[in-house]
Amino acid sequence: MNKLFRLILVVALLALGVWLWTVLCPGPERIIRKRLAQVARAASFGPNEGTLSRLANVAQLAGYFSADIEVKIEALGRGQHTFSGRDEITQAALAARSAAGALNVEFLDVGMTMAPDRQSAVADLTAKAAVPGQKDFEVQEMKFVLKKINGEWLITRAETVKTFR
Repeated sequence: MNKLFRLILVVALLALGVWLWTVLCPGPERIIRKRLAQVARAASFGPNEGTLSRLANVAQLAGYFSADIEVKIEALGRGQHTFSGRDEITQAALAARSAAGALNVEFLDVGMTMAPDRQSAVADLTAKAAVPGQKDFEVQEMKFVLKKINGEWLITRAETVKTFR
């Protein structure tokens, strides 16, 4: 009986150790997935966003991108748009927040490919954008290239992926 109790205690301590390790030291893929969820939340906004909140939220969104970010988006029915650098991203985000009353962004089906050096990664995902109150929403396949810069995973390139229609 005493040996069984010790064995159960050792197994429980090992399980606790493994759990603590995964919580305290998450791998790069887990960090990137969390980062992308933060980007989606920062890109989303409600109808009652004040001016100061709008500026702060756009600044937070821009902080997820590298200084030399390049974005190529082909919006359905609206043509292709290219943005280079954080300043253009900031201006585009401010313009979008002024034009739309509210927006909810989600990144779904995130697939990840890590570089062998584990300092860069490519995330393939489905971006879903919905305006509250409308039944239709936009869905677009996206590819994000992320790089670890100064210990932080930043998006260096984002582009839409052409799919069969």
